Amino acid sequence: MYANLGIGAIGHKATVSEAIDFAQRYGFQGIDFSIGEVQALAEEQSAAYVRDLFAAKDVKPGVMGFPVEFRKDESTWRDGLAALPAQAKLARELGCTRTATWLTPGSQDRPFLENFKFHVDRIGPAARILADNGIALGLEFIGPKTLRKTLAHRFIYTMEGMLALGAAMGTGNVGLLLDIWHLYTSHGLIDQIRELSASEVVVVHINDAPAGVAIDEQIDNVRALPGETGVLDIGSFLQALEEIGYDGPVTVEPFSKRVREMTTEDAVAATAESVRKVWPRSGVKA
Repeated sequence: MYANLGIGAIGHKATVSEAIDFAQRYGFQGIDFSIGEVQALAEEQSAAYVRDLFAAKDVKPGVMGFPVEFRKDESTWRDGLAALPAQAKLARELGCTRTATWLTPGSQDRPFLENFKFHVDRIGPAARILADNGIALGLEFIGPKTLRKTLAHRFIYTMEGMLALGAAMGTGNVGLLLDIWHLYTSHGLIDQIRELSASEVVVVHINDAPAGVAIDEQIDNVRALPGETGVLDIGSFLQALEEIGYDGPVTVEPFSKRVREMTTEDAVAATAESVRKVWPRSGVKA
């Protein structure tokens, strides 16, 4: 398990080269990256050139952004699917074996069973391509009731439900993007993590929840840096992941206005400091 830097996850932008540099300077062992950007760079230079960018700073290509837009029209989805084999092959060549995306916990148009089939039909073919390249796909459940109640038809918003959806794809490489804030807002328990296998957790996100706000009143895009409020028990969360043998990236995703308004470098520095603050509480070796 290692600290992974997602520049987009903290509300900022950077090229892959800049992100690698930030990660190396501030103690992150890996980064999130856009496979589209990396593919363009590999075509302009070479895959070896991109691989050397990571190796030179001893930074891992931690998480590839999931490039298939499955939520929109069929043509857009099929275009993304057609591009995926080459992208997955490149990611594997770079040493990246993880990607992830999120699922809306409901729909204005599709009832539950129709929506379940829609996601299996749209994501399943991409998962098969990823599996052929040794890449695992993490699906993120979105927990807060405040979001669910705005949607006409409810959909999956718990860990168990998302595992069931992944299993229904039948590819053997679909697990969870497990975010401590969504576990909390879905009324999940840290002990539930101990019932998982390491392969069922693909990517992990940490953050904190605003203090003084009831669980069912938490708002999806209003959070805090890890350890900022102390509402979420990140130490126990990381310890549970360690116990099941999770060895992948842990990315901070704070949805913090304060962090977004910082310069990119200050935001990375504040993110790194938050990780240094909470990680020792788990007893997990960084």
